[in-house]
Amino acid sequence: MVNTVINAELRSKAGKGSSRALRREDKIPAVIYGDKKDPVMVTIGRVALFKELHKGGFMNKSYEIHVGNDIVETVLPRDVQFHPVTDWPLHVDFFRLSHGSRLDIMIPIHVVGEEVSPGIKVGGILNIVRHEVEFSCLADSIPEYITIDISKLAMNESIHISNVDLPNGVTPVIDDRDFTIATIAVPSSMKSSSADENEDEGEEDAAEE
Repeated sequence: MVNTVINAELRSKAGKGSSRALRREDKIPAVIYGDKKDPVMVTIGRVALFKELHKGGFMNKSYEIHVGNDIVETVLPRDVQFHPVTDWPLHVDFFRLSHGSRLDIMIPIHVVGEEVSPGIKVGGILNIVRHEVEFSCLADSIPEYITIDISKLAMNESIHISNVDLPNGVTPVIDDRDFTIATIAVPSSMKSSSADENEDEGEEDAAEE
């Protein structure tokens, strides 16, 4: 997996005044910490950060931050502070990742096969029980999402974690039960119709008696 590169610059000062000055220059303050090393204070271009934030899944992706020509850090976003009114990013915390280490992280679920699912074709409703699942994986090989194929799922059938083909090295953190990811549920309208039919049949049987 090739990490997206974010270019950054070192910053020497911390504090609110310095941060406000940097933002006026379209630079967003950030810090890189972890892996038993000293924190590194950097700035990221606002436009570059906006692009990554609007791609989606920002908090689940690992990045390479290039600081000048000498420093390259593999990181995972851990927190983004936003302005309460404008919703513009104010500060980013990045967690430093070491090669070969493992971590537990929530990864989004991506569903495919809805257009051919037998259950949906006959009126069933897709119920995604878990939109994200916590997995253990290598820090430098975090999947962007986990794909769930429901193309063969019929009405009242479910997909459990044991049915999912996971990438190599990716395992669910919950390992003591086969939990449900998604199911094709019977819509309430169909349930009501079935109940009415059963009620009518019961009345007819009573009348015959």
